[in-house]
Amino acid sequence: MNIVVKKGIAKTLQFYWRRTRGLTMGAQGMILRPDNHVLLIRHTYRPGWHFPGGGVERNETIETALTRELHEEAGVEITSSPELFGLYANFKAFPSDHIAFFVIRSWTQPAVPKPNQEIAEQRFVAPDDLPAGTVSPVRRRLDEVLRSVERIEHW
Repeated sequence: MNIVVKKGIAKTLQFYWRRTRGLTMGAQGMILRPDNHVLLIRHTYRPGWHFPGGGVERNETIETALTRELHEEAGVEITSSPELFGLYANFKAFPSDHIAFFVIRSWTQPAVPKPNQEIAEQRFVAPDDLPAGTVSPVRRRLDEVLRSVERIEHW
């Protein structure tokens, strides 16, 4: 499936979610190694490098969604409670969208999933050596978490 078709599917799903839900919620996680390298992923359907995560489904808690998405996208299993770092408005994606952002310091990765239809690539990177195309929200969250830069409320 080419990227144009995937973008069309994403737009259709966003339209559906806007019409059927008053508010949408996502959960993303910063997976930190002890050396402060972070896990980033590159999707097949949108450009750039992002934290792993995704949408919270109906009748699903935010932490359950986070756990599910980390496992599906990166093979990561959380081994203790993740730290809720902040709630962010993501209105650039579409109105009434919010992201719960977690920091995960205790985790395992028993297996690294192979690239698939959703995830093209994943890698651990040093915060000072981010890959080209790393999106600005990732850069901003890294500054907030690792450099104690003041938090902003927009993703």
